[in-house]
Amino acid sequence: MCIGCGLASLACCVTSTACSCCCAACPSCKNSTSTRIMYGILLVVGAIVCILMVTPAVQDGLAKIPFLCANDTQLISTLRDVFSLPPNAATQGVCSLVVGYKAVYRVCFGMTCFFVLLSLIMVCVRSSKDPRSGIQNGFWFFKVLILTAIIVASFWIPYGTFEEVWRYFGIIGSFLFILIQLILIIDFAHSWNESWKAKMDDSESKGWFCALMTVTVFMFLIAITGTVLYYVFYVGHGTDSGCGLHKFFISFNLIACVGITVLSILPFIQEVVPHSGILQPSVISVYTTYLVWSAMSSNPDQDCNPGLAQIVHLNATTAEPLGVSGEDWVGMFVLLFCVVYASIRTATTSNVGKLTGNGDDKADYGSGEKVLLDDDAKDVEKASGGDEDQKVWDDEEDGVSYSYSFFHFMLALASCYVMMTLTNWFNPHFTDKSALLAGTGAMWVKISSSWACLGLFVWTLVAPLILKNRDFS
Repeated sequence: MCIGCGLASLACCVTSTACSCCCAACPSCKNSTSTRIMYGILLVVGAIVCILMVTPAVQDGLAKIPFLCANDTQLISTLRDVFSLPPNAATQGVCSLVVGYKAVYRVCFGMTCFFVLLSLIMVCVRSSKDPRSGIQNGFWFFKVLILTAIIVASFWIPYGTFEEVWRYFGIIGSFLFILIQLILIIDFAHSWNESWKAKMDDSESKGWFCALMTVTVFMFLIAITGTVLYYVFYVGHGTDSGCGLHKFFISFNLIACVGITVLSILPFIQEVVPHSGILQPSVISVYTTYLVWSAMSSNPDQDCNPGLAQIVHLNATTAEPLGVSGEDWVGMFVLLFCVVYASIRTATTSNVGKLTGNGDDKADYGSGEKVLLDDDAKDVEKASGGDEDQKVWDDEEDGVSYSYSFFHFMLALASCYVMMTLTNWFNPHFTDKSALLAGTGAMWVKISSSWACLGLFVWTLVAPLILKNRDFS
C-alpha cells in the first residue's frame, strides 16, 4: 500500500497537484516507510536495466539498428582513443559499449557512488527537523537526475584497469551485503514464527497450527529435494570424478541443517528462547541449501558443475546460455525480498531494527513490544487527525525511525551484489585466464556465507545461555 505513497512522493517533485491526486488514491503511510520503498524502487529499476544489458535478445535487437550499432570504422577508432577500448572493439561494434557485462559494471558503479554519496550526507541525522532530512524524503526528481548523470558519466571512464579494480571492490561489497542479508533472513524466520505462534495462542482454532506445520513441512521438503538433486547432478560420476569438495559441501550442509533443527526444539533452548521452534530452522535450511547450490554453480570445473541447461535437458552437450542464468534470477529475488523486508520492518526489538538504527533515539529497547504499540497508536492518531487528505505523515519529528546513513550504505552494498550476481561473480567472459581463479574465489565466498548463516542462527539460540546477564527479550 505504501508503494502508491512512494510514487506520490516522486510526483511531488514535479507538481503538487500530482502529489495530491496520488495521495488521495492510496492508503495512509508513514513517511519513513514510503521513502525507503522509493529508494528500493530505484535499486530495482537499476537492477532491471542491468538485466536488460546482459540479455542476448536485447543485444541482438540493438545490433539491428543501423544508425546505433553500425560498425563505423572511423567512429570506433575515435571511441577507442577516448575510452582506451580493447582491440576487438572493431569487431564488436559500438553497441558493445552499452550492453554486456562491462556495461553492468558501470551502471552498478554509478548506483554505488550515488548511495555512498547519500550515506555520507546523511551521517548523524537525528530527526526530520534536520534540514538534511528534506533531501532524504524529497527532491526525488533531482535525485533521479543526479543518479542518471552519475551512471552516464561512468561510461566515460577509460576501459582497462577500471574493470579490474572495481571487481575487487565489488566482491568486498557483495560479501558485506551477504552478511547483512543473513541477518535479514534470520530475523525474518524468527519474526514469522513468533507472529504465527502468537496468533495460534490467541486463537482457539487450530488453523494457525496447521498453517505453521504445513509451511514448515513444505520448507523441509524443498531443502531435502534440493539436497537429493545435488547428489545426483553435482558430484560427478564414478569414484574418480574429482568432485569430492561438492560432496563435502552438500553433506556438511545436510548434517548442519539436521543439527540446528534438533537444537531448536531442545527443552533447555526453548526455556531461554520461548519463541524457538521448527519453522526457523526450516527457513534457514532452505536458504543455506540455496547458498550451497549457488556456490557449486560458481565452480569452474564443468564436470562438477553441469549448469541448469544440461540438467533440464539431461544433455551433457547443452551449454548454459549467456545472459541471465537461473541462479541470477534466484539471487535477484532474494535481493528484492531483503530490500523490501528491510524497508517495511520497523519493530524496534528486531535484529533489523538494531542493525539499521530503528528507534535509537525514540524507543526504549527494554520496553519492547509496549513501545512499538505506543508508537503505532501515535501514528494512527497522526494519520486520522488534521488534514483529511494527508495520507503520508511525518513520523520522525521526535527521532528517525532508521539510520539514514546505514540504509544508503546497505543499498550501496546491494548494488555491488547486483553487479557480481549478473556478471557470474568474477566471470565476465572478457578474459579466460581470470575465469578459473575468479570462479573458485566466488565459490568459497558463497559457501562461507552459508556456514556463517548457520553459525549466526546457532548463536541466536545459544547466546541467552552463554550471556546470562544480558536481556535478549
